[in-house]
Amino acid sequence: MAKNNKSTATNRKKRSVGRTIWRVVWITPLALFALSILLVFLYKFVNPPLTPLMVQRFNQQLFEKGRKVHFERDYVDIDDISPHLVNAVVASEDGNFMRHHGFEVRQLKQSYRENKQGRRIRGGSTISMQTAKNAFLPHRRSMVRKAFEAYFTQLIEWTWGKKRIMECYLNIIEFGDGIYGCEAASQHYFGHSAKMLTRNEAAQLAVTLPSPLKRNPGNKTPYFRRQTSVVQARAARYGRVNLDRKPDKNGKKKDEETIFDFVKWYWEQEHKK
Repeated sequence: MAKNNKSTATNRKKRSVGRTIWRVVWITPLALFALSILLVFLYKFVNPPLTPLMVQRFNQQLFEKGRKVHFERDYVDIDDISPHLVNAVVASEDGNFMRHHGFEVRQLKQSYRENKQGRRIRGGSTISMQTAKNAFLPHRRSMVRKAFEAYFTQLIEWTWGKKRIMECYLNIIEFGDGIYGCEAASQHYFGHSAKMLTRNEAAQLAVTLPSPLKRNPGNKTPYFRRQTSVVQARAARYGRVNLDRKPDKNGKKKDEETIFDFVKWYWEQEHKK
């Protein structure tokens, strides 16, 4: 009788442990999903107080020898940012920003092919993707992070709209070691507000973006000057970016691929015999 009671108690304990594990298994991803939705909705109205990259850079500054702890950031409304900067970053980083729905699938496919050949993760990011990456994710090169980047990109495209995406992007993007957002960068490099940026100054900041720890207006190499001229000329050809423009009522074009098309294509590439 005692053995039966002991066996019953053991079985109950196992079932209890099993139920606990099962709850953790399904509650944890559900909670993370709910948190991601909440953050995206919250950041539609307020800028992130800190981003994963800011924390990452602070730790690097703290523990790397010869590197000063430095932090500059000052958020401003999109109306207090020079249109020249909006034009410059679109011309430099994402010429189809106002036309795509978060992704440039052709570029993603090209990046995939190049990554396969070079064995490294590189490019293909739109401004929407860069905003999602900077606002929500640490800077690590992996396909897992790319998958989360695509998830957050789709969420902000659905909920924020282009104007808010651009506003958040220009307020959190890195412009130098410990310098975040266009207002802090404008004050640091040019001594005035982002609203007063000239075409040339805006182009300089845009050139900084691909490699902000190596390129900046405080160290104008011949290459930096050439790229500034290229971006300035390209921005002039593109003309003024209208962030208030309404999306096309017809939705995506018939031949326009979505991120779901890319996922299907990626799966096929990975499982080719």
